[in-house]
Amino acid sequence: MIDETAEEIRDMQTHSSSVVAVRATQALEELVEREFATVEEYVRALERNGSVLRRANASHASLQNAVREVVDDVTDADPESVEAAKRLTSEKIDEVVSRVESGKRLAAENAVETLADGATLLTHDYSSTVLEALERAVDAGKSFEVYITEARPRYIGRKTARALADIDDIETTLITDSASGLYLEECDRVVVGMDCIVDDTLYNRVGTFPIASTAAQLDVPVTVLGSASKIVSEGFVFENEFRSGSEVMPEPAEGFAVKNPNYDATPVELLESVVTDEGRREF
Repeated sequence: MIDETAEEIRDMQTHSSSVVAVRATQALEELVEREFATVEEYVRALERNGSVLRRANASHASLQNAVREVVDDVTDADPESVEAAKRLTSEKIDEVVSRVESGKRLAAENAVETLADGATLLTHDYSSTVLEALERAVDAGKSFEVYITEARPRYIGRKTARALADIDDIETTLITDSASGLYLEECDRVVVGMDCIVDDTLYNRVGTFPIASTAAQLDVPVTVLGSASKIVSEGFVFENEFRSGSEVMPEPAEGFAVKNPNYDATPVELLESVVTDEGRREF
């Protein structure tokens, strides 16, 4: 399960960073089912497999923090037996997963007030928190028109469009990434998720920065949704991921290079607000 989960994370089979953090943390439960002769052997296995999961995506702050918390807390507790170590591991996994899921849920709840009834919105990529916020807003009696960018080259925005198309009272339109500037003129707000915020910089799926920059030029407010655990003040250095150029161009690139960055950096000064489980913060 650990190796399979790490491979899924590397292949981006799961796009929501919160879901990635939960799956990575839960994968450590596999160790509880294995046999170990000593506590030291168990702790070494926990540290080694935690590193495997964290290396699967060094840019996901929520994944890094969730897995590190489980490993560090078990290691620091210095359990007296293998069974005690396993029991503590399970308890920490449940605790961390519960906090990540509740943070996402509360962030979505807190965002409902920000989403005005009848508003035209633009969102980019795929964010489970944004989807939940829109679902909750519709349940509260609101309706929206939503533009979704394709999020090339993996076209992750199509997943968002399909999900929103199934929700009554949301008029859904999928657009190309390069058309965002055209349709932003019609929008009341941009709503996106976040991978993380580190040192006054939002890191999110590549394409977020030009959308936020264009929105600022057009006076369209940008709101970011996500768990407060994704706002990191220390102990984490963001590392961008560059994926295979074959995702951009399947045929061989002869005489030129192909760059395929996964994320870009947006100064928080371009944002109007960030809504988390701890409330709304304006900039």
